[in-house]
Amino acid sequence: MGHQVIIFDFSLIRGLWETRVKKNKERQRREKERLEKSSLEKIKQEWNFILECRKKGIPQSKYLKNGFVDTDKKILDTYGKTPELQKRHVLSDEANKERNKFIFQLSGEQWMEFPDSLKEQIYLKEWHVYNTLIQTIPAYIALFQDLRVLDLSKNQINHLPVEIGCLKNLKVLNVSFNNLKSVPPELGDCENLEKLDLSGNMEITELPFELSNLKQVTVVDVSANKFHSIPICVLRMSNLQWLDVSSNNLKDLPEDIDRLDQLQTLLLQKNKLTYLPRALVNMPKLSLLVVSGDDLVEIPTAICESTTGLKFVSLKDSPVETIVCEDTEEIIESEREREQFEKEFMKAYIEDLKERGMC
Repeated sequence: MGHQVIIFDFSLIRGLWETRVKKNKERQRREKERLEKSSLEKIKQEWNFILECRKKGIPQSKYLKNGFVDTDKKILDTYGKTPELQKRHVLSDEANKERNKFIFQLSGEQWMEFPDSLKEQIYLKEWHVYNTLIQTIPAYIALFQDLRVLDLSKNQINHLPVEIGCLKNLKVLNVSFNNLKSVPPELGDCENLEKLDLSGNMEITELPFELSNLKQVTVVDVSANKFHSIPICVLRMSNLQWLDVSSNNLKDLPEDIDRLDQLQTLLLQKNKLTYLPRALVNMPKLSLLVVSGDDLVEIPTAICESTTGLKFVSLKDSPVETIVCEDTEEIIESEREREQFEKEFMKAYIEDLKERGMC
């Protein structure tokens, strides 16, 4: 039997969550101070020292004296210089360097364009670029045939180049919280894509039909945009498991939404839905459905009484009774920042449901 979980005020629960986080941090700080002054901290230090000695193969006779642990750092330093251990550390460092040389990272508002040297590193497998003032992705990205992860969140990117379709091995594309207004049809050529995040761009209204080719996609996030309906191409992503269309302008859901028979999580809160189609009951793997209950006038009884284990969460989010902590008001200066904050809240909220065994 399914369970209906109703949260009467989304804003209230958010305010309570913020307060709880603050109290928890303060409690952790006080506990840390207390432990530092207690014998528990000493025991912890001794145990960590023993573990470090064991990792380095140091015999007990060197650090245990009359039943007491000698935490003299010289013991670690002396044995840390053995040829065998040094060789092990060198191999570990070399492995990390080998991995890192395939990853490109860039952040900071001093960057307004990609460095020229990047075009020579076509062996890269991952790009992680965030919090810059970069507006365009260079056309030479087509040369990066080994690229698996393209994470360009929180920049100023205003369009995706058609060359992005050349990235046949791309698995993750994250261009969330940029300034995109559209997506090129060529993205549908990235046939191995598994995760697509377009959230927080605020202006995207539709997706090209060519994205129907993305049969490997399991996660699609188009929240915080201006979609009036779930794109047809999304309904044809046969392997989709997670769909977030929250904070858009949806007025209804397609009657054939049950085509997404692999879907497990559907986030629809902060839209303009007035009813939910019965087809939702025909989605065997759907385990979490989140909506805003303000405008809903019709909810099929079968959804609340589903025998598939569906958890139905109806969030009330009345703008008249908004409760926001003072610290939050200072942080949130724009609609985009508010969406980022609420996205983090929903992530924590869903994790909390999972921890309590409700999802």
